Amino acid sequence: MKLSRSIRLGIGAIAVALAATACGGDEQRSALESAEAGNLTIGIKFDQPGLGLRNPDGTFTGFDVDVAKYVADQLGVTEENITFKEAPSAQRETLIQNGEVDYIVGTYSITDTRKEKVDFAGPYFIAGQSLLVRSDNTDITGPESLNNNKKLCSVKGSTPAQNVKDKFAQQVQLQEVDTYSACVELLRNGSVDALTTDDIILAGYAAQYPGELKVVGEPFTTERYGIGLAKGDEASRTAINEAITEMIASGAWQAAFDANFGDSGYQPSPENPPTVE
Repeated sequence: MKLSRSIRLGIGAIAVALAATACGGDEQRSALESAEAGNLTIGIKFDQPGLGLRNPDGTFTGFDVDVAKYVADQLGVTEENITFKEAPSAQRETLIQNGEVDYIVGTYSITDTRKEKVDFAGPYFIAGQSLLVRSDNTDITGPESLNNNKKLCSVKGSTPAQNVKDKFAQQVQLQEVDTYSACVELLRNGSVDALTTDDIILAGYAAQYPGELKVVGEPFTTERYGIGLAKGDEASRTAINEAITEMIASGAWQAAFDANFGDSGYQPSPENPPTVE
């Protein structure tokens, strides 16, 4: 079932109102306005297997990609009219504020600090920060073993990197890079001891390198993934929340999760599927 008829019929009027009230260079994109025009630009990750991955043939796969496409379809935009744009962690707020994307579905944790700059629909998934190590590593078994100045890699501008700074700054050497795939290569070649980010992201990398990498310990944070969009765009937020709710209720959410992680052995939090707020 698509969005209610009242919301669909209201998209045109909302778009006109938004266009009328926007102010020159301060204008931000409205997802509903773009959907009314028939096209959406959506920010995703390009380097996260199982979540947001650009394939060699130029196609995109992953759970976040499936969520992004489902929401777009509910807004009336078909897959061929979606442009996917890479959204590195440190650039997500800027991409939204500059109007370069309509919304972002990219392992984007909802935090109070981020909500000062952008709005969120969702959550659409509940994850938890964990650790990825080489399969032969026996020293690191969870956050309690992060000591003796171990080298830990994470991504600039990410919630996991900030968590490390807040909780483990005196115990480890944090190395921040632009992407998690760069962290994975540093881990594989022995330049760092562990990679830290959310468990679902790590599960994708462990599945990509079976027998070489493993996830250790229990998650030590709760991360609520939301869909980021322009600050104050309440109409789009409401419509996207309705789309996420429908994806969960229809069984499409579970089908997307199973298709991307069903064979990985990853067990998500019991809070999934989450309740949309």
